[in-house]
Amino acid sequence: MNHVLLAIDENDDRAVAQAETVRDLFDAEDTTAHLLHDFTDNVEGASVGQIGAVRHAATVLEDAGIAVEYHETSGTPSRSIIEAADELDVDVISIAGRKRSKAGKALFGSVSQEVVLGTDRPVLFCTRTDGQ
Repeated sequence: MNHVLLAIDENDDRAVAQAETVRDLFDAEDTTAHLLHDFTDNVEGASVGQIGAVRHAATVLEDAGIAVEYHETSGTPSRSIIEAADELDVDVISIAGRKRSKAGKALFGSVSQEVVLGTDRPVLFCTRTDGQ
């Protein structure tokens, strides 16, 4: 059984790209997709199932016959992703980065980079087909 953690932010396009990549690379009957959203500021008390990007990713995966489980955390995204991956003992972490300049990465950091450097698990980096 494959367990894949999809770290999903609020961007629909990136979430769908992640879901499509998992759908295309893994056997549906032998895969569970763990959809994780980290709330860095959740003053309204939303749940993971209320995030549009999470719902869109779930639709792609469920339509392909992949089992989906929902998870939510609150904190520093990179730390939350790594900790969730460890707690769930997933086989692969799926992340989708956004395009940033080198200066932007230096000033603001990169969750994707922090995850790649902070885990010993394989990381599947997904991008949108139009390169954004």
